[in-house]
Amino acid sequence: MKQGKFITLEGIDGAGKSTQLAWIVELLQRVGIPSVVTREPGGTALGEKLRDILLDGSFMIYPETEALLMFAARREHLGRVILPALTKGQWVISDRFTDASFAYQGGGRGLDTAKLEILEHWVQGALQPDLTLYFDVPVEVGQQRVSQGGSIDRFEQEKAEFFQRVRAAYLDRARQFPGRIKIIDSSQSLAEVKAAVEQTLRPLLNNV
Repeated sequence: MKQGKFITLEGIDGAGKSTQLAWIVELLQRVGIPSVVTREPGGTALGEKLRDILLDGSFMIYPETEALLMFAARREHLGRVILPALTKGQWVISDRFTDASFAYQGGGRGLDTAKLEILEHWVQGALQPDLTLYFDVPVEVGQQRVSQGGSIDRFEQEKAEFFQRVRAAYLDRARQFPGRIKIIDSSQSLAEVKAAVEQTLRPLLNNV
């Protein structure tokens, strides 16, 4: 049995990842590829409890604590969801993965990326997504979209300067890993974004 493919979706809050995730699942269903849809933080019973803590805007969390909780949830996620599905030949589509830690905790919070790299190696070893779709959008557009969605979580409450740093860190990651991370301009129309996503996925689909 072939190993499944691991695809991750990244972007600042309001980049439109959720809409595109649903479209990707629909696309995979059309071509008969079994997939598992998951998210970070979360994806497991423990991970979802940690997600509740991490997104709770009623209290402050040290940046180091935030990063450690993210990677704790990720370790459970890998062991209980991602790796078993890939071994079964299923494709895993995850709303965020480790690139988000480098963007949010590294870029946004200012944590030393060398420390994040240690956690990355400890938790996931050499495992990396087969493809990462980074949905890029100007910060002001992302914040406008978030403000129209009702209640906001602890990250969404951050100021524009925080998201500017997050976006810059994402773009830096994309420059570091151009073979894996593909930039999608999500300020385009929905139809244009869908077309770009399908074009980016096509090489993986052609190898099934």
